[in-house]
Amino acid sequence: MTLVDTVKQDLVAAMKAREADRVGALRLVLSELQKSAKEGDGDELAVLRRERKRRLESAKAFREGGRDELADGEEAEARTIEAYLPAEMPEGELRGIVRESIAEVGASSPKDLGQVMKVTMAKVDGRADGKRVSALAREELGA
Repeated sequence: MTLVDTVKQDLVAAMKAREADRVGALRLVLSELQKSAKEGDGDELAVLRRERKRRLESAKAFREGGRDELADGEEAEARTIEAYLPAEMPEGELRGIVRESIAEVGASSPKDLGQVMKVTMAKVDGRADGKRVSALAREELGA
């Protein structure tokens, strides 16, 4: 069963349970997944990560603007989307991969961060956020 099918089934279940917030989030996710498939992208996980990131950024902006109720809604949508993503990689495992990548590319200074990021992001395969990887890589490179 594809991710789109799973989201469709969950959407129907949420509609039957009258979970309005969840229905809205799932409709949005389904729309974005279908749009991505139509455009030929085909990377469903990238769509989910992008949509989760948008929700979290919106929530942050709402909190800074003093709109906590709207921020709560955005965070709830982000949690709904997160349920379809693979589990985040633990800190220790990610640090090990970053160190491995640094050794692989022969990085010795912060100037080599781009190469390290490229290799590391390919290895983590969407199980870690780019900000986390970047922070660990900078730390390991002494930046």
